[in-house]
Amino acid sequence: MAHRLDRINESVARELTDILRSVKDPRVSTAFISITGVEVSADLAFAKVHYSVLGNADPNLHKGLVSASGYIRGELAARLNLRNTPKLTFIKDDTAEKAMKIADILRSTTYSDAYEGDGDTNE
Repeated sequence: MAHRLDRINESVARELTDILRSVKDPRVSTAFISITGVEVSADLAFAKVHYSVLGNADPNLHKGLVSASGYIRGELAARLNLRNTPKLTFIKDDTAEKAMKIADILRSTTYSDAYEGDGDTNE
């Protein structure tokens, strides 16, 4: 059963990527949204959709996704042959943003001269 759910998760993520490009809501259509993962429940009633946004997006993007979820769910039902079309819950995934902040912090740190020696103490 787990293998079947994995295939469904991948199919839903792939289709959602295409569907989000056709959403006409300006809060959604102007943002570059990437689906990072989908978790469909075993009974196919619910799906958690994890997404990330690249660049500056409308602060009301999440509200736009919730508003368009009926349209998105209808398109998903038309594209996938599932017994039930899951109710979508959108969850913002900010892992990439956190990774970029950590990388910036690491780049900005400077090492003191005490740590930059050749390690040879027998001079």
